[in-house]
Amino acid sequence: MAFGIRRQELQQWKDRVTRGEIAYLTHYWLDPRFPDSRTVTKVGCANVERLAAWCEENGLPSRYIHRRDAYPHFDLFGPKQAEVLLRAGEWEQLRRFGLLTEGKEGSEHV
Repeated sequence: MAFGIRRQELQQWKDRVTRGEIAYLTHYWLDPRFPDSRTVTKVGCANVERLAAWCEENGLPSRYIHRRDAYPHFDLFGPKQAEVLLRAGEWEQLRRFGLLTEGKEGSEHV
């Protein structure tokens, strides 16, 4: 079950995916298979070859790309989710969904 995103955000993600961009969409998520995860980031791209390359560049198995709909995507959650969002500079999503923690001297880190 997904919640915590606005319709406009979802549409912007879909538009970027359709254009063949690598697009990130984080939302709250409940799934009994993953009881320790409260958020998921969908990393989408209509160009599946580009998405597969992105997966490999990030140390993720491309065989887990969801290819069943018009918006191919890879689901990120857990420690790798925050690591990838940080590397991608997705600060708003990191802050909004509580994926950053305060470090020493006020610096933020994952």
